Amino acid sequence: MATNLPDSAIPNPLTRTDLAAIRNALSTQLATRLESRRGETPVRREVLVCAGGACVSCHADSVAQALRDEVAGAGLQDAVRVVEVGCMGLCDAGPLALVVPDGVYYPMLDPEKVQRVVSEHLAGNTPVADLELAWETPEGKLLHSREVPFFARQQKIALRNCGVIDPASIEEYIAADGYRALEQVLFELEPDEVLTVIKRSGLRGRGGAGFPAGLKWQFVREAVGDVKYVVCNADEGDPGAFMDRSILEGDPLSVIEAMTIAGRVIGSRQGYIYVRAEYPLAIERLEGAIENAWRCGLLGPDILGSGHTFEVEIRIGAGAFVCGEETALMRSIEGQRGTPRPRPPFPAQRGLWNRPTLLNNVETWANVPPILLRGADWYAGIGTQRSKGTKVFALAGAVRNTGLVEVPMGVSLAEVVEEIGGGMRSGLPFKAAQSGGPSGGCIPASAADTPIDYESLQELGAIMGSGGLIVMDSSTCMVELARFFLEFVVDESCGKCPPCRIGTRVMLNTLEEITAGRGRLEDLDLLESMAAHIKGTALCGLGQTGPNPVLSTLRHFREEYEAHVVDRRCPAGQCKALLTYSISEELCNGCGLCAKACPSDAISGTIKHVHSVNQELCIHCGSCLTACPTGALVGH
Repeated sequence: MATNLPDSAIPNPLTRTDLAAIRNALSTQLATRLESRRGETPVRREVLVCAGGACVSCHADSVAQALRDEVAGAGLQDAVRVVEVGCMGLCDAGPLALVVPDGVYYPMLDPEKVQRVVSEHLAGNTPVADLELAWETPEGKLLHSREVPFFARQQKIALRNCGVIDPASIEEYIAADGYRALEQVLFELEPDEVLTVIKRSGLRGRGGAGFPAGLKWQFVREAVGDVKYVVCNADEGDPGAFMDRSILEGDPLSVIEAMTIAGRVIGSRQGYIYVRAEYPLAIERLEGAIENAWRCGLLGPDILGSGHTFEVEIRIGAGAFVCGEETALMRSIEGQRGTPRPRPPFPAQRGLWNRPTLLNNVETWANVPPILLRGADWYAGIGTQRSKGTKVFALAGAVRNTGLVEVPMGVSLAEVVEEIGGGMRSGLPFKAAQSGGPSGGCIPASAADTPIDYESLQELGAIMGSGGLIVMDSSTCMVELARFFLEFVVDESCGKCPPCRIGTRVMLNTLEEITAGRGRLEDLDLLESMAAHIKGTALCGLGQTGPNPVLSTLRHFREEYEAHVVDRRCPAGQCKALLTYSISEELCNGCGLCAKACPSDAISGTIKHVHSVNQELCIHCGSCLTACPTGALVGH
């Protein structure tokens, strides 16, 4: 990571005058990164290297160091600066770098490519065309770098600084309008005025339920109590979800600033960030951000001379999915076992240590500073009538371009999948998308033009959730998909209430019977009745939403369930127990590996001669399919 300015260069504690001086000193260089919003000419060229979790896992740090070495070797160190920034979003293209002000992205960099970027582009002023990020449209037009729809069709608010600033530099955060909102709240706005802005903006909680954020803030502000707490839920447990992690890795100070603002509004002096232990990079950058804020007097006593005191501590979760539920999370912070409790009382009245507690997730907090800076009307003008602003999604699955995207509420699923995601990687038809993880539901391709907002998804039997969006092509078995998510719910159930502990297990056993070819039509009625019972009686939101994947797939793909139980057939060809295995005479080379792998001796044949499958002995385990090196074995 690029280092901060020396301690001696930063007054301690900072004043409002000091903040303005830092902004003025760095704004020229940051202007280009921040979409040239101030219009100054950049001091020098920069190479921004994505240092989000995905790129770090494929050695982005080595690429950044190689860039620095090549730049120094070419004598360009005064003209070019290499900066490691947060997640740029296109996670399957890492290590990824962006040259500014040129606006040229270079994906999948390695040391050899780095040499060419430096010698041809940075030294020779000619972008390396065969290395640059490119996208061919269906009409055959070639788009480059920022023209690529993955970037061009996004609107970033929560992710405004991710992939733009060095997350280890508090100076760069300040220069990117960081702490301007806190200044307003401390010196220009009364707490009730801040509440009015948040409520008028229409911001809703981005953790899943979509509860109006301003209303929650108001409840805690009006709650009786001398001690109140502010909590950030960063326990992001949905399979395939990494929205909150990426914000913490790329822009941790935005969350800290927002929590400090909330502390002023509700009358709290203490905040906690509850983050998954599986997020070591996010924890590391959070710790650095908190240390920097303390060093500069932006956390602690008498912030900016305002008299307001606020502290933030990190609490690391132990990996339990249920701790994403707010009451379980607070019990975990208290040092107890992370299990939910009945509500009411709600956390706004009795939360952490039975004190009034304001709890929002990472993405919700990240929206607060820009709303206060740009106004409620600006934010409310984005999105739909009831779902305001933007939403961050972790786009994963069968699409060509997986990664982190932020789009206005109301954009269609088709645009996210086909335009931003680039369509199906396999070339097979788009079949469905799972929104909201294990607690969410399935959106069929027939509803791809439906706007993505809270109300529209609910009508389809899905939920927004925290923003996981898993895309599937026609090779996906929807019954197996429901079984997979329900297995996750069963494994992660805390076991406190019988509907979740027993009911979801009964549903899982039923699905396992169906995918094994032993299902009955009456099992479909059992799944629906059990789901209704669990949704109505489970203790917490995680249990209540656990049956959603089953209900939504039954609603939109009932014919697949019926094919499994009536015809003993898996239309997608994924359930091994329902496949019939055969050997292609044209492709079989007689190697005998399939016969060796078969546990029931169902495959016979001599070496170098075509083998055959005895259907009466075959137990449909699929071992032969895995062992065959030529693709001669086919399941159908």
